[in-house]
Amino acid sequence: MSNTFSIGGDLTVGRLGYGVMQLTGPGYFGWPADQDNAIAVLRRAVELGVTLIDTADAYGPLVTDDLIRRALHPYPENVVIATKVGVTRPRPGEWAPVGRPEYLRQQTELSLRTLGLERIDLLQLHRVDPQVPIEESVGTLAELRREGKVRHIGLSEVTVDQIRAAQAVTPIASVQNLYNLTNRTAGDVVDYAEQEKIAFLPWYPLAGTGMADPDGAFAATAARHGVSLNQLALAWLLRRSPVMLPIPGTSSTAHLEENLAAAAIELSDEEFAQL
Repeated sequence: MSNTFSIGGDLTVGRLGYGVMQLTGPGYFGWPADQDNAIAVLRRAVELGVTLIDTADAYGPLVTDDLIRRALHPYPENVVIATKVGVTRPRPGEWAPVGRPEYLRQQTELSLRTLGLERIDLLQLHRVDPQVPIEESVGTLAELRREGKVRHIGLSEVTVDQIRAAQAVTPIASVQNLYNLTNRTAGDVVDYAEQEKIAFLPWYPLAGTGMADPDGAFAATAARHGVSLNQLALAWLLRRSPVMLPIPGTSSTAHLEENLAAAAIELSDEEFAQL
C-alpha cells in the first residue's frame, strides 16, 4: 500500500493529511482562545511530514487561512494547501451554501490574499448550492483555473451523478465527503473516485470511535496492535482505498502526533474484513 497519492496526477502528498477546522473558536467561528497553540500545531504537522493541509474560507471565517499563513508562509515546496469556497457563515453553527459565480470568484480572491498565495493548489466547491446548477458553479472554478489562480478543482459532499456533471465541465481532482467506519453511505463515491483516480478526502474520519463495543472486533483489533481506537479508524480508512486521504483535525499537538502515527499500522486482510 502506497503512503502517497498524486492529486490531479501531479501533486504528490502523504496520504495522511491534517484538517484545520478545529483551530477556530466555539462553533468553528471566530478565533481560538490560544492562537500561539494553533500556530504551534500547524508547524508541528509539517515537522512530522504532513504535506496536505485542508482548510476553507468558512472556517472562522478566514481564521484558519490566516493562521496557516502566519505559521507556515513562505510555504515549503512540498506542502499542498487545499481550501474550499461556496459556504457563508452568518453566525456560529450556521453554514449556508452560496454557489453564485460572483461569490465564488470573490472568495477565491480573498483566500489567495489571506493565505498569501499566487495560486491555490486545490480549490474545492464546499457545497453544491441547490439554487445554482453545479455546472455553473464549477464553471467559475474552471475559469479561475484558466486564469492561473487555481491548479486543481475539487468537490465536497456530492453524489456520483454530481461528480459526473462537474467532470463534463472540467477535470475533477478531489472529492471530500463524510465517510468513516460508522458512516459508509458514501461508499459508492469512494469506489467511483478510485475508478477515476480522484483523491477522496473523508471528513469527520474519527466519528463513532468513542462508541465502540469494548468486546467487539474494533476494540480487540486495536488492543492486538497496541494502538488507540482513533489510530485504528485511520488505518482502516487508509486501507479502504488507495485514493483515500484522511485529514483528521485536532487542536492538540499530542493528538496530532497520535493520529499521524496511524500511517504505520498494517491491517491484515482478515482484520480489514472484520472491521
